[in-house]
Amino acid sequence: MLAIIGGQVWTMAGQVYSKAVVLVKNGKIAAVGPNLVVPEDAEIIDATGKIVLPGFIDAHCHLGIMEEIYRVEGDDGNENTDPVTPQLRVIDGINPGDIGFHDALAGGVTTVACAPGSANVIGGEMAVLKTHGEVIDDMILKFPAGLKAALGENPKRNYGEAKKMPATRMASAALLRETLVEAQNYLHRRKGAVQGDGGTEERNLKKEAVVRVLEREIPLRVHAHRADDIMTAIRIAGEFNVRLVLEHCTEGHLVAGHIAKAGVPAVVGPVITNRAKVELKERNLRTAAALARAGVQFAIMTDHPVVPIQYLSLSAGLACRGGLSEDKALEAITIEAARILGMDKFLGSLEPGKDADIVIMEGHPFDLRSKVTSVLVNGEKVV
Repeated sequence: MLAIIGGQVWTMAGQVYSKAVVLVKNGKIAAVGPNLVVPEDAEIIDATGKIVLPGFIDAHCHLGIMEEIYRVEGDDGNENTDPVTPQLRVIDGINPGDIGFHDALAGGVTTVACAPGSANVIGGEMAVLKTHGEVIDDMILKFPAGLKAALGENPKRNYGEAKKMPATRMASAALLRETLVEAQNYLHRRKGAVQGDGGTEERNLKKEAVVRVLEREIPLRVHAHRADDIMTAIRIAGEFNVRLVLEHCTEGHLVAGHIAKAGVPAVVGPVITNRAKVELKERNLRTAAALARAGVQFAIMTDHPVVPIQYLSLSAGLACRGGLSEDKALEAITIEAARILGMDKFLGSLEPGKDADIVIMEGHPFDLRSKVTSVLVNGEKVV
């Protein structure tokens, strides 16, 4: 048993205790409250004068697959030889030895959704993982956690310059729709074979990955900055009745009502970045607040290494400058991020039965002067 005592506890489940105890047992949160009896044999972490929160969650990054320091040697995010590569698995490219994992823990980030890059119309399958561990197999929480797709400038630039398809937004949308149709046909044939129509259907890794989207096992997570790309993603998701998560959603404030009407969640960001390309022209700090007002479910990302992952909490804090409430900003990197990832039964708040992923801070997480003093992952003190 481990007991965190004396701290101000923000559970992110509705309760904020000015002084409380968090009990941890076997890697899980056993109890949280102001008047708990601490067992005599418990290991004590004194959090007096500090804030105790659930571990932060980055709902979109490229940690370990676009490594720090290394260029070609550690850059495995984009297989830019084919615009449609759903069979790729991010878990086969992540290096747990990437120094970015140490930075994540130092910044209180205990869980990430790691994705392939956005050079391809379909880039591969995503994973949710803890940021502490020796091998990726022990760090994975959920795989696959989504199929990464991309609209807008990146696929156009990557293939158009080589005189290959897609060279236009129309072509990117067409390739995405064609791939979904091919997977529908594959699924129909496979079901026919199972029902004994005399035929057989050989396995096809490309189509199997897309079938998981069609059967709504995982969402289609679409990189879309510009408002027209956002609406294209919504249009295609509606056509094929698939779950959709909008990635980046830079111009989401321009079409927030349409996103809300479609019932589509978004992962917003990166916030701490410049307008490096045309589709970022409307980037500003007001997007998250506009989505909140419209009733859109959202999280906030770093897009690491675009923004170093240890600045996730600061990214959320900057959204407050754009009009987002502090409560909503904290939810966007804790419980709302967990909900969008489908992991809220295990992560995102300090509640009994959930993973003991805990951050202890000196100062408010949005204050530049604040410091992370302790981090627990699965009840193990790692910082």
